Parts: sequence; C-alpha cells; structure tokens
Amino acid sequence: MAASVDQLSFNAIIEEISRNFATIRDVFALLGALYAAKCCIQSAYNLYRAVKVYVLPKLWPKQDFRTKYGEWAVVTGASEGIGRSYAIELAKRGMNIMLMSRSHAKLEKVAVEIESMYDVQTKIFPVDFNNHDCYERVESALSDLDIGVLVNNVGIMYDRLQYFLTVSSERLKQIVNLNIMTTVMMTRMILPQMVNRKRGAIINLSSGACVQPVPAMTAYSAAKIYTDYFSRALGYEYYKDGVVIQSVQPFYVSTRMTNFMKPNFLVPDADTYVDHALKTLPFTTRTFGYWSHGLMGFFGNLIPEWLFFWSTININVPIWNFFVPERSDEQSKKVD
Repeated sequence: MAASVDQLSFNAIIEEISRNFATIRDVFALLGALYAAKCCIQSAYNLYRAVKVYVLPKLWPKQDFRTKYGEWAVVTGASEGIGRSYAIELAKRGMNIMLMSRSHAKLEKVAVEIESMYDVQTKIFPVDFNNHDCYERVESALSDLDIGVLVNNVGIMYDRLQYFLTVSSERLKQIVNLNIMTTVMMTRMILPQMVNRKRGAIINLSSGACVQPVPAMTAYSAAKIYTDYFSRALGYEYYKDGVVIQSVQPFYVSTRMTNFMKPNFLVPDADTYVDHALKTLPFTTRTFGYWSHGLMGFFGNLIPEWLFFWSTININVPIWNFFVPERSDEQSKKVD
C-alpha cells in the first residue's frame, strides 16, 4: 500500500512539472512570437522609411519652394561646401538667397555664380558668428526680407580626431558658439515671422557623428546631438503653425572639412549630397540626407556602444588622420 501511495505521489509530481513546463514553454513561445512580430514590424517600417526618404523624393518633381515657403532663403556658412550647395539648390527652386559667412570675397563669388545661373536675387552679409555682438546687426539686415527657408549650416569641428584635452580652449569655444549658439539665435530671430505667416522651413545641419557618442570627437558629437534634439523638439512645438524643422545628419562629405576626400558612394561631393538631402524636405523632418549615409546610420544604431567606441579609436581615428592630416595654425583659424 505504501509503495502505491509513493508511486501516486511521484506521478502527481511528474504531472505537475509537465504542466508547469508546458506553461513556461507557452510563455516563451508567446514571447518569441511577440519579438518576431516586433522585428517584422520594425523591418517593414525601416523599409517604408527608406523608400519614403531616399527613393520617393528622387521620383517627385522639384517643388517651387518660393511659393511653398516664401521669397527668401538665408544660408549660414554659405561661402563653400554644403552651405554653398544649399544656396545653389534653393536658388534652383526659385528662391532669392541671403548668403552669410566670414569671407566677403567668397560670398561675392557664390552670389555671382547663382545670379548667372538663375533668375533670382542675392544678398551677401559677411559676419563672424564667433562674435556674440553680431546678432543685432544680422537681425537688422534680415528685417525687411520675407524669409521662407533658413539653413543653419555654419559650424566647425576638430582639425582631426583627437582626445578632448588635446583640443585648444579656443577651438572648443568655437565648437559651442558656431554649432549651438548660432543655430539657436538664428532660429529665434527668424522663426517668429514664419509662425505669423503659417509657413516656412528651417534646416539644421546636425551630423552622423551623433548617431552614438563619438570618442575623439567628443565636443563636436555632443554639439551635434544638441542640434538634433533641438530640431526634433522644436519641430513638434511648431508643426501646427505650418513650420517644418528638419534635422540633417551627414556623415563624410567631400568638403574642406574632410580635406576634399575623393568622392565615392560613401563620400558624396557637396552638390550631390545637398541635391539628395533637399529633396527629402517635404517628406521627413529627420534625415541622413543621402542613401548610403542612411545605411551607415542604420547599422551605426545597431552596433553595441562598447564596440562602437573601440572601433572609433582603433579604426576610425587612424583612417581619418591618414586622409585628413593636421592643419597648420593658420588653416585652423579659418572659419567660413
């Protein structure tokens, strides 16, 4: 009799364990199904985003930005590189252009180039945005213009990838002033008239360097994530007022900042990059601008932080410093 009772107890235990195991198995199966569904939905959304941001704009006819946003576009850092290309592309879309940077001669050259190609007006305003007293003069120069588009492009980074304590105090001040302060002050200056007219667009040049924190580019990366966060939050505040705020996050583009690296499918020249980036304006408020940069941003977000940090220091730094040698003191002082 005792043996039978023990056998019954043992069988009951086995049955209870089996039931519990089945429950646990079902829970894990449900979790697996939910995770697979999440991955499928995320993949479908990423595909939709890629088509919307990098394919559809190429098929869409060019829009008349003058009618859509306003008569004038203001571009900072417009004397060369990405800023110059934005000025030319906006003129191509019918807008008059106010060009701003430090170099009067370079601005005149760009203005002549634009007016020779397109039936638009240009104005130039040489300004050193490192000077905090400049904004009153800038506001006065812009007071009579119907500004439809503002491109906050002016900025500066390190001469090369380097550790924080090897960057001069002067360069760190410039990084904060040009990459953060100028964007905030120019936006504060121009946004009110856009809100009053219920139309306008502000394009803020952030950087692919803020996909993750970037060692050896510490202050610059942090400044650019500020620009990205500022743009996204500001866009939410004012989208009901008809104002589009776009954050653009380029990786390497062949400009003076990258020592004019040879253009390829990963490193477009400025004209190619801006042609693609500006076409995304009606479709998204946040973009890497160029299809291959979108791929780099996608995979950059997937890399674990520890691996990203290691590869930046051990792979990216040597490559960057090979292609972009250290500049002379005189070259380092030039900020257009």
